[in-house]
Amino acid sequence: MTVKTTISFTDRHHRFLTDKVGQGAFASQSAAVAAALEQMMRDEEERELALGAMAEEIRARLDRPRADYISAEKAFAAARASLQTEREA
Repeated sequence: MTVKTTISFTDRHHRFLTDKVGQGAFASQSAAVAAALEQMMRDEEERELALGAMAEEIRARLDRPRADYISAEKAFAAARASLQTEREA
């Protein structure tokens, strides 16, 4: 189902939409806005998946025994060494 609505744009956004339609990237300004909304929806879904995966990983790590932990110094030693090498170059 298609719903008709009114949307206001800044001059900059209107020029961009008009240019994209003129270049043939989109059939109409409505199509361009719909494509942008679809991309926003995909981005939001990916963000939710990533946040869920991070939460799951955090929970899994909290269930690990304390003996499995490594110190921050050891965890970041390779990164610090790499940065030091770049500074000296």
